Order: sequence, then structure tokens, then C-alpha cells
Amino acid sequence: MSLLLRNRGAILILILNIFLVFTGIGLVVPIMPNYMSELHINGSVVGLLFAAFSLTQLLLSPLAGRLSDSFGRKNNIVLGMIIFAFSEWLFGFVTTPYLLFASRMLGGIGAALIMPSIMAYTADVTSSEERARGMGYINAAITTGFIFGPGIGGYIAEYGIRVPFYAAAAAGVVATVITLFLLPESLPANKRTIFKSVQTDKQTLWSQLLQSFRASYFMSLLIVFVLSFGLANYESIFGLFVDHKYGFTPKDIAFIITFGSIAGAVVQITIFGWLLNRFGENKVISLCLVIAGLFVLLTLFVSSYWMILAVTFIVFLSIDILRPAIGTQMSKIAEEQQGYIAGLNSAYTSLGNIAGPIVAGFLFDININYPYLSAALVLFLCFVLTMRSKKGRMTSSAD
Repeated sequence: MSLLLRNRGAILILILNIFLVFTGIGLVVPIMPNYMSELHINGSVVGLLFAAFSLTQLLLSPLAGRLSDSFGRKNNIVLGMIIFAFSEWLFGFVTTPYLLFASRMLGGIGAALIMPSIMAYTADVTSSEERARGMGYINAAITTGFIFGPGIGGYIAEYGIRVPFYAAAAAGVVATVITLFLLPESLPANKRTIFKSVQTDKQTLWSQLLQSFRASYFMSLLIVFVLSFGLANYESIFGLFVDHKYGFTPKDIAFIITFGSIAGAVVQITIFGWLLNRFGENKVISLCLVIAGLFVLLTLFVSSYWMILAVTFIVFLSIDILRPAIGTQMSKIAEEQQGYIAGLNSAYTSLGNIAGPIVAGFLFDININYPYLSAALVLFLCFVLTMRSKKGRMTSSAD
């Protein structure tokens, strides 16, 4: 029997945990306009709230990864799930903006503890031949959580805007208990001692970022940052935009986001590989950037529910093709440095996810349309960068 089949119960528990975490992250999107009104906060605060989660996760992830090696995968996952459940309860309980920030930052800590531990656990219990399949299950759970989080949040909010967060907290507690009693530890104590003794001279995140400025692949990383910035700018403010401009309810917002996300997932599963093989990463990325930028602008000029749904569908579809296309391109650039470049890719994505919502929130307070004008401008800028990067690669290959 293969290792993956032998450990299928453990993999199912990991899938449950990561699904709940990413569902919890998405719950807030359709409900944020209601919180904005109830707690009397502005767009700048909303943008900072989105950024707080990503910033905390980015800063804690390297430490959390080392803790996973030192103290065991299961212990990290259980601690992360406890923090996640508490953060969801706190988000439902809060009556002041300060506690909203505390909740989001705790959520970032929980995600930072859980993510590397679940990935490492999956690697521990799969053979090298089965690893891609095991990681595929985990990534599918992440994608599914992102898809259903806003939908679940919007529909449960019909019973009260705080109910989704209490439900997520309760589910987190149940998952924690299941993990504590049913998930075996995958990293033996003797290996943990070894890992403690070799915790090292690894480069810090900041030194890696500084070194990347001088690397030949810096332009590609810059594209990753600009792309993440533009997309986070668009996505973080979407709920506020359609609420303030068109009066959409959490249920309306949830349906639009869920519909667009499911369509994107279907494309990824069915024709994404064919698109890249047929046209190549550069053409797919360039076309999607132009389409995304144009339809973000078009959002400002349509008004009916079904037109908003259609335009947003195209934007989300472009986004869902862009992200894996960029990842594929980066993996080809990496050559012998797959892990290192993947880490930098993740770091630049996180930096964009931090900066995008902050800028979008401040622009929203100035003019409701400015975040989308800025997102479109950034996406077009990213298109120009991809063209320059492509010309640079063609020139160097000609030499």
C-alpha cells in the first residue's frame, strides 16, 4: 500500500483544517460593508485590516516554519487552529475597530503556524512520487476555501452579520479537537532534536529581498509584486464599491464572487494547461493583464446587477488564469533554485497583498472610483513590464 493511501486519514484532517482557515479568510469579504457602517469605520481602515492579516502572516511564516521543524507538525497545527478559532470568534464579538485589527492579526498568526506545518506534514507522509498528488489535495482545499468563504459568509449573514464568524469559530474548535485526538505526529522527536541543532545561518527574509534586487530575475519578481498589488487593490475594495455604489447586499456580493471563483477554478482544471502549451506564458499573461485592466475600468461604467456580474466574471477569470501562469513562468526561470525562487515569489506576492488594500482603502475615502482607476493603471503598468521583460529575454538569448 502506498504511503498516501496509508495516511489518507491524516491527509483528510489536514484538508479539513486548511479548508476551514481559508474559508474563514474569505468570510469577511461580503460582510465588511455592514461592519463598516456598524462600527463607523472608513475605507482606509478596511484596507489596513486586509493588509494586517497578510503582514502578520508574512512576518511570522519563517519563524513558524522553524517551529514546525523544532516542536512538531501536529503541535503547530493545533496551536494555529486554536488561534484561528479565537480570531474568528473575536471578529464576530468586536465592537471597536482596534479589536478588529487584533482579530485579523491573530488570524495571520494562526495561518502562519498552520500553512508550513501542513505542507511539511504532507511531505512527511508521502513518497517523492506521491508528493505532487498530496500537495494537489492541499492546494485544492485552499482554492475551495477561497471560493466558498465569501459565499458561505454572504448567505449565513442573512441570520445576522456576526453569525458567520461564530460558526467559523465553532468549526475551528471541532477541527482542533479532531486534530488533537486523531492526527498522529509525523515528525519523530529525534528528528526534531536534529532540526533544532541545525537552525542556522539561513538568510533572513529581508536579506533575501535585498539580494533579489540585483538578481537577473528581479524584473519577473517586480511583475509579481505589481500584479499582486493591482489584484489586491481590486479585490479588497470590491464589496465596499458595489455596496456603496449599487446597494448590493452581502448575499449579492457573495454570489458574484463565488460564481466568478468557481468559473476560474473550472478553467484552471480544464483548459489552463492547454492555454499555456498553445500560446506560452508570456502571451497568456500579457493578454490577461490587458483584459483585466479593461474590465476593471468597465466596472465604473456599468450599473445593472447582471452587467456587474458579467464584468466581474471576466475580471476574476483573468485573475485566476494570471496567478498560475505567473507561477509557471517563475518556476521555469528558477531552474536549480526552485525552493528559493518560490519563497521570493511568495514574499513579493505578500508585499503586494499588503500594499494593495492599504492604497485602495485610502483612495476609496477620496473618491469611490479611484481604487479601480488605480487598479487598472497598475495592471496596464504590469503589462508594460511584461513586454519589457520579454524583450530583455529575447535580446539576451540573441546575444
